Amino acid sequence: MSIQKLIIYKFNTLYQTLKELEQDLNFEIFEATNEKDLNNLVLTLQNNLIVTSKKNSNKNQYIVLDKLPIRFSKLVENLNIKFLKNKFAHQSKIEIKNYLIDLNSREISFNTIKLKLTEKEINTIIYLSNKKKPISIQELQSKVWGYQSGMETHTVETHIYRLRKKFLETFQDENFLLSKKNGYQVN
Repeated sequence: MSIQKLIIYKFNTLYQTLKELEQDLNFEIFEATNEKDLNNLVLTLQNNLIVTSKKNSNKNQYIVLDKLPIRFSKLVENLNIKFLKNKFAHQSKIEIKNYLIDLNSREISFNTIKLKLTEKEINTIIYLSNKKKPISIQELQSKVWGYQSGMETHTVETHIYRLRKKFLETFQDENFLLSKKNGYQVN
């Protein structure tokens, strides 16, 4: 696991304090005194969090300490929680072709266009995208729906039909999910 990077932005007293305690923390401490330094650090450091005393627009990456004093143990706890939230949010995004699936919000997006999906639709897309060849209806029934083989059902066909229709209406993409003679495939 990569070590967490803590960028202290325009907050020298906090930087000096944390730098003295750095060896006892599970953070690597950096200081940014201006916006150019901050941008360079954000671009070069992965797994980073920015602490500042000024309000800023990117809420996911910032912790604003505007209510001081704060107990040191509470500060470290807040930092750890924020790192965990960022990690969880980052891990919930999956890129498939030109699309981005957000598992938390159950949405798939292309540029600024978003489409709400059901859990089964997401599972179907992810399963199909992990395979190089078309996947049979029976395999989808077994692996995505948990049905035993030999059951006569049109669940898969119905879901794929509706999903393809959603993609066509929302993204004007009729080729994302392809129907082949031996199954379905993400193109």
